[in-house]
Amino acid sequence: MAAPARPAMAAGGAQALTVTVSGQAMALPAGAVQEVLRPRPLTRVPHAPPGLLGLINLRGAVLPVLSLARLAGLEASVPSHTPSQAARIVVVDGRSRVGLLVDSVSALGGAGDARPVELDALLAQGSGALARRGDAPRGASPAMAAAPVPEAAGAAAQEMALIAFVLAGQEYALPLDRVLAVARLPAEVTVVPRTGQAMLGVTGFRGGLLPLVSPHALLGLPAGEGGRDRARILVLRLGPALVGLAVDRIAAILRLPEGAIDPVPPVLTRGTGEARVEAIGRLEGGRRLVSILSPARLFDDETASRILADAKEAGEMAGSTGEAAEQFVVFRLGDEHYGLPIGAVEEVARRPESLTRVPRAPAFVEGVMNLRGSVVPVIDQRRRFAAGGTAEERARRIVVVTIEGLRAGFAVDAVTEILSLPAASMAAAPDLAAGDAAVIDRIATVERDGRMILLVDPRALLSGAERDLLAAIAAKAAAKAAPAP
Repeated sequence: MAAPARPAMAAGGAQALTVTVSGQAMALPAGAVQEVLRPRPLTRVPHAPPGLLGLINLRGAVLPVLSLARLAGLEASVPSHTPSQAARIVVVDGRSRVGLLVDSVSALGGAGDARPVELDALLAQGSGALARRGDAPRGASPAMAAAPVPEAAGAAAQEMALIAFVLAGQEYALPLDRVLAVARLPAEVTVVPRTGQAMLGVTGFRGGLLPLVSPHALLGLPAGEGGRDRARILVLRLGPALVGLAVDRIAAILRLPEGAIDPVPPVLTRGTGEARVEAIGRLEGGRRLVSILSPARLFDDETASRILADAKEAGEMAGSTGEAAEQFVVFRLGDEHYGLPIGAVEEVARRPESLTRVPRAPAFVEGVMNLRGSVVPVIDQRRRFAAGGTAEERARRIVVVTIEGLRAGFAVDAVTEILSLPAASMAAAPDLAAGDAAVIDRIATVERDGRMILLVDPRALLSGAERDLLAAIAAKAAAKAAPAP
């Protein structure tokens, strides 16, 4: 419901929008009111200032929504109940543009007996840095652009980065640098007539058409596990075009040392599917094997030519748009989704059944895990991000990152996708929190479904003191685990 463009002047008084908050009438200056909206789903922000309920996407712009009752001191805490049918979000533009959640909108005119609201003072008091306008430039963030992840000398040359996925109950992998993006399998796929068994159809992608191919058919495997909600598309480059592989689900992001990658035994290269396997990766001491596929072998010349011809017949192939884009590993905590730059992520591992507890460690440190002979501290991101949920819903994945030379694991509920985001879809986050809590660097809006993803600055995840503490914990645990001389 948009506010009237030219509100009437109340007799003998200034223009005001009267709202009801916790049973009390309050008057907002009408000149600052831009529009009035019905409540909508919010993206919650961890460690937010008092009164901030979350963020909404308002016609492509990120809008913070605050509780007017909390800011005005009428409620001791941010309300957790669902807003009533009469509740509204009043979009105001004072020193900052925000939405104020109120119980109802009563009248437009004079303030009458309603309590007048000094808008700028209220925002400055209740949300601190949020009320400062224009401090952070919109667009790319210098902190993110200048956040290289240190690597141990020679580590890049000795490890292979892979994205592992499941096909018909078996784990496969592709080199991570060959995967341009990971996307959800769309609910509807346009079938192309008179195509081969491997061709599933086409779907929209980056303004063009992306041919979808069944790796099950290419490898001679039975149909997938089902469960469309977990199915994903791996986008690869095939000659001058892009192609999407429809896999049952994503398993993990792995970085395997060269010593854990073996050539395929000759006896396994006789079948059509096995011939497309380039190597075998050994994990967990050889108890878990991953078949590493060769992108070059996955599509023979005949198959590649047929797929490209089918896609051309269906429409223009999707290709590079020339627009700068960044890739992010998207993970979930509770109901919210967060993104880490893919360059900051070493790998995504399954959470061990148990972690080694560290005596007198801070509450956010769950323990340490052994990752191929290296001791990695594991941090409870649910606690750090104040995520909801019960103990039964606790993290199932460990995102391993390196922050200023320190290797650490972040326990998250799930890793959902690898997302390629154009620069135009990202905006600098409002100054939602100060100091070490300001970990949200940018906010991305996903065009296809309107989701908002909070993009995390890797360097801000841990303070300097916490990094020193975790380094000491890892060193102590490693010394304890080392065999006696």
